[in-house]
Amino acid sequence: MRFELTHPLKETGPEPVAFDQTLPPPLLFSYSPSILIKLMQRYGDMMLIGMVGAPNKGKSTIFSAITESEVDIADYPFTTIKPNLGVAYATSECPDKSLGIKCHPRNSACIDGTRLIPLNVIDVAGLVPGASLGKGMGSQFLNDLVNSEALIQVVDVSGETGVDGNPCSGCDPSEEVKMVYDELVQWLSNIIKKHLGSLSRRKDGSAALAEMLSGFGANPEKIQEIADSCGLPLSNIAWDEEAVTTFAEKFIISNKPVLVAANKLDKSNAGKLEALISKLPGHVVVGCSGAIELALKKASKNGLISYSTWKKTFEIIGKPSIEQNKALSYMMNYVKEHNGTGIQEIINKCVFGLLDNIVVYPVENENKYTDHFDNVLPDAILLKKGSTALDLAASIHTDLSKHMLYAIDARTKNRLSKEYVLQNNDIIKIVSTR
Repeated sequence: MRFELTHPLKETGPEPVAFDQTLPPPLLFSYSPSILIKLMQRYGDMMLIGMVGAPNKGKSTIFSAITESEVDIADYPFTTIKPNLGVAYATSECPDKSLGIKCHPRNSACIDGTRLIPLNVIDVAGLVPGASLGKGMGSQFLNDLVNSEALIQVVDVSGETGVDGNPCSGCDPSEEVKMVYDELVQWLSNIIKKHLGSLSRRKDGSAALAEMLSGFGANPEKIQEIADSCGLPLSNIAWDEEAVTTFAEKFIISNKPVLVAANKLDKSNAGKLEALISKLPGHVVVGCSGAIELALKKASKNGLISYSTWKKTFEIIGKPSIEQNKALSYMMNYVKEHNGTGIQEIINKCVFGLLDNIVVYPVENENKYTDHFDNVLPDAILLKKGSTALDLAASIHTDLSKHMLYAIDARTKNRLSKEYVLQNNDIIKIVSTR
């Protein structure tokens, strides 16, 4: 199968890069900061999700499984030293089947009616207690998470490794979640405290903090909202350490929502997963097995099985050896018992649940569902739930939003106002004066 990827809704026309494989190829880099900046400029329209956790929890295994990239994987702490950047896919039902048409995606892929929407994933080195103060691999890898919209924290639900990544028996994985949260809060607190002198000279504290935290995607309105919830003044900020910590806690919760990936479920049991969920009220917790997902991906690549993560099952199509048959039988039992490996669920719950996104399909021709180049349902755009038709126009181009008149629902052909609240899988034409 052949897919073509281009920049979403590129106005000058498509300049496709074609790949002869079932999915666009994974993007993987052990990068320097300058390289990351270039990558983010090129793939700036794609969401960035950060993968964090204590060492030896299976982060690199999950990263390799979801991006289909080769990374160093070993059963000891700090296997990952330089962060890795790769591409994973959120999955959503494509409207093409219900419409009785064949789509031709540009910014994504479509397989058997499932749209695969790419997003960036960054895998950083394991965090240990004191990382914000330089312990372990230090705070540099916390800095690598600044641009991420959400975090996937990988924990060892089996309880066989501790917060430092070393083997143990009966460790509590909920302590890993608390440790990483504490390190994130301390990291942000250190940044704020470093700038308290300059902040104290600014009457417009919300704007000053927003400038300082611009890398986090902060804006004055959000800063004001968080400060108000903490009862903290923003004019000529002179917060004490407790106030800084309080603000940092609220900011991290709001700005870096965390999904907990309870990994190594194949080495554990449902009781331990339920115990972890009960200890983390308010958290999204997903049980998973990165090891089984990676093994299935490799078996599929080698022609032993037919497997797609989102289908949650597989079929043997090759001629496995006796040992391979035993392994495949074990994995088949696991995916049947747990309704898949949990890996695709992690991505989808992060994108559509934690971050509350929907998928919208902009088109230029509402009758043919095409763009200017006759590509059918060319782009799948992720937008926050509650976004309007005007927000969709702005996501395509600022000029389009400035000159927008109204929208058209391509299914019903009804005219929609700029304030129309978009629904998941809407197909929308934006009408403007230009």
